[in-house]
Amino acid sequence: MNKDFVLTMRIKITPNRSMYPLVAIFLLIVGLAVQADNRWPVLPEPVSNNAVALVRIKDNPVLLSFMGLAQDKDWRAVHNRVFSYQLGQNAWQPRQPVPSSLPLTGRLAAIAVGIGEDAYLFGGYTVAEDHEEISSPDNYRYSLLTNTYDVLAPSPVPVDDAVALVYQERFIYLISGWHNDGNVNLVQIYDIENNAWQQASPFPGKAVFGHAGGIVGNVMLICDGVSVRYHPEKRRDFTMESACFRGEIDSKNQSRINWTTVPHPTATGRYRMAASGLDDRGVIAFVGGATNPYNFNGIGYNGAPAEPSADVWLYQIESGKWQVVTSGHASMDHRGLLVVEDELLRVGGMQAKQSVSDKIFIDNISEILP
Repeated sequence: MNKDFVLTMRIKITPNRSMYPLVAIFLLIVGLAVQADNRWPVLPEPVSNNAVALVRIKDNPVLLSFMGLAQDKDWRAVHNRVFSYQLGQNAWQPRQPVPSSLPLTGRLAAIAVGIGEDAYLFGGYTVAEDHEEISSPDNYRYSLLTNTYDVLAPSPVPVDDAVALVYQERFIYLISGWHNDGNVNLVQIYDIENNAWQQASPFPGKAVFGHAGGIVGNVMLICDGVSVRYHPEKRRDFTMESACFRGEIDSKNQSRINWTTVPHPTATGRYRMAASGLDDRGVIAFVGGATNPYNFNGIGYNGAPAEPSADVWLYQIESGKWQVVTSGHASMDHRGLLVVEDELLRVGGMQAKQSVSDKIFIDNISEILP
């Protein structure tokens, strides 16, 4: 419905017993419409910088939100709480919190992916009262059916604010990201069948954190993020990168990636967009993010508050062309984009004025692409 045009009707009805079945049918139709409009209910609490994943139980999609930042946005607001929502239920459900080998249990900037009935959770960082940040070495497989965590082999180099992509439902690629003192240009592959790691062709651009990416078939696309800039007589600072790289995985060797550059869709970089591949469309989608990189509270490294974008970037794998449109919802501080049928879902994140959100932001790809 066009919200700028609403027709209001006032009808006086004197009920009688013969109308009761019609009234019941009318109420049922209204109820179904309301249920359809609200099939993605809000989260139990506002959360940002949360790792998200989509798993399927008997082909029924289930959304998962792991850890993140609560609305107070200080070090105490970093938590390890977990929530799940199965399509058709009335509300999100609390799940077993994420365990930790570190003294602080909460984490930011972790990354998660879903494969079948399980979610795989990697890295992230803790925030102490004195603002010390530590990249977590913890990796887990989470089973929704048993509500339990299995410890995975540790990453060769623990990272946070990385990109995780799934290839052939077996290999998980962790691309670039931050490790304790700086960015790394590594592409680390986790093999879920052997619980083992290997190195792939390194990321060709500047090492970054807070970048975004997706994969369709054997083609991945990584865009933007933040690099570290060093100076001779003052402290290092952080600068936004406006660059996209396309990687094609060798069909005979999953550790070989042929990287090439791709023209940027806007020439203005984004930080912590939500992104994912749309397999049936041959498209990789990027949504939201911020043009001013920021600390975990949403205040830029330059001292200026960051504000969210409503841009949607769509990259066509076959043609190599971009389409840029606008979403009805501006948001930032995401760790993934979940795709259910034709809907692109952003779970939580930050809205205007760095407000931590409990909403599920929805964009329908059928309204954007033919």
